[in-house]
Amino acid sequence: MLALLHTSPVHVPVFDALRDQDAPGLELRHLVDEQLLGRARESGPQAVAGAVTAALAEAVAQGADAVLCTCSTIGGVAEAASATLGVPVLRVDRPMAAAAVAIGPRVAVVAALESTLGPTVELIREEAGPRPLEVRTVVAEGTWPHFESGDTQAYLAAVAATVDALTDVDVVVLAQASMAPAAARTSIGVPVLSSPRPGLRAAAAVVGVAG
Repeated sequence: MLALLHTSPVHVPVFDALRDQDAPGLELRHLVDEQLLGRARESGPQAVAGAVTAALAEAVAQGADAVLCTCSTIGGVAEAASATLGVPVLRVDRPMAAAAVAIGPRVAVVAALESTLGPTVELIREEAGPRPLEVRTVVAEGTWPHFESGDTQAYLAAVAATVDALTDVDVVVLAQASMAPAAARTSIGVPVLSSPRPGLRAAAAVVGVAG
């Protein structure tokens, strides 16, 4: 069984749908803690390390063979807890980061929340290793209130507009899982990567369920 740690309930149906399409034999269990993201935004991801570890331990106690953290802001903290939990803990954006640096050195990271940028850039640099890398970070200004109010269409339209305004990049990374549908709305002419599908596929492989 794969447990998923979310910081918003909107991700639950998204990952259920991806499971149905890509790994129909995979059992999912969703854990949602919206307070984790708020606290991480205020005080930094390390401030919620204990709470994240406790949430992951709960997932393990419920029988999880692995846990997928779908929040990019706390993904590094979650991944680091794996050693003490006895099961793999994956961050949803690692496969996306690996794919991005394989495409080209000029990577643009677009986020609706500034708190997401640091952890995502750190991950991309880690995946790049010694390869040349030029990372540009962009906050899609004014988009997060649309997300918080449930205006998904306005949120995705604003994210897509931010992406399409970029120039001189080889690949665009959508730093938050909630942004994924915006990729299909862009016309930038370079790959626009999102994390949910590759992240879930990687987690499914870890628990032995292939798509």
